[in-house]
This record gives sequence, C-alpha cells and structure tokens, in this order.
Amino acid sequence: MYRLSTARIPHRALLLLVISFLKLVGVSTVEAQRLSPTTGSLPLSYQIALTDRLRVGVYQEDDLSIIARVDSQGCVNLPLVGEVKVVGMKIGDAQKAIETAYIEGRYLRKPQVTINVEEYAPREVSIHGQVRTPGRYSLPIEATMTVLDLVTKAGGLTDTAKGTEISVIRVTAEGKREKYVIDVDSLIKGRDKADLAKNALPLLPGDIVHVPERVI
Repeated sequence: MYRLSTARIPHRALLLLVISFLKLVGVSTVEAQRLSPTTGSLPLSYQIALTDRLRVGVYQEDDLSIIARVDSQGCVNLPLVGEVKVVGMKIGDAQKAIETAYIEGRYLRKPQVTINVEEYAPREVSIHGQVRTPGRYSLPIEATMTVLDLVTKAGGLTDTAKGTEISVIRVTAEGKREKYVIDVDSLIKGRDKADLAKNALPLLPGDIVHVPERVI
C-alpha cells in the first residue's frame, strides 16, 4: 500500500510529489493535475475574471491548445466549438465546461482540458463613504477579501459611519445589477446577531462598496 508523508514539504514540492504519486498509480498527467490540491499555482477558489488571459490545453490535441483572453461577454473563443462562457467559474468548473462543449459538439469523446492563467485582469474594488481612506483597492489573487477586510484596509469606519448597513453594488457578467447589505459593525464588535454566512461576502472585481453616514 502506498503512503505519502507530507510533513515539512514545501508547497510546490508537495504538488509535484502528489502528481508523481498519482501518475505512479496509473493516473494521467492531466488528470493528476486535476486531482492535485491546486491547478498550477492557483487556489481552488480562484474565479476567472473578464479580460483574464488563459492558456487552454487539450491533452494530446495540440491543434486545439491556445491562449485566449476572456472577452466582454465572459467567453473564450476556442477552435471548433467557438465561444464558451467561463467568467465567474472556478478553474475546475471552466475545464469541465470546455470539455462538455467538445463532447456535445461531437469533436472529442473524452477530452481532458487544463486551464492556466497567463495574465490576470486588473482586480480592483472601490469603497467610498464613511471610511478613513476611501478609494480603489486591489483584490488578492490567492485569497478572498470580504467587506470587513476592505473596511479594515481602508482604515476602518469613521465615528459617524453606519456600519450595520454597508452596501455592495455588483454588476454581473450578464449586466444585471445586484445589491447586498452587510452588517460589518456586528462582525467587528462580535455581536451574537452577526451572521457570518450572510455578512462575510467575498468581494469580486468591480464591486463598489458604500458606507453610509449614521443619522444623528
């Protein structure tokens, strides 16, 4: 029985070790990458954004492997199948969407697709209103940022901020405008009513956060 010891192994070395082990027990390189803890250096939670530049590879189909940018409609234009929507998807989900497109188009029976981000789109959010340092802030690539994280990065709430009703305005890839109301004040003060599932909303590129003023 095979055993893997991961103690004190650097992250990249661990990734290569996992892939090597999977290949040893008969899993292909592409499938090994799919089953390993990350895809390349990307976290599993990374969501593809508009204007990301992607390298799309199809195992043993070099003619179908390309580098393409996610267009304004959230799609990549691929050989044979044309446009496939990938924006907002996690890497694994986007790989499956492209595989499905090749299968449904009857071009490939069992395609194995891998995606890597060659160039990230600018990932920024803005915050204005009653915070000490309003402005635009970059989102981390390898982690999520919540409204509370952004408020903290912006220097915290002012003395007149209404922290219980911070709004997040988001425009989806379909052009739909969505609004979320976040109770950051309860999270900061550790109140019992703080709803982590509702108030720990991960921010997405282009989100606009507004901190209103409290009526005195």
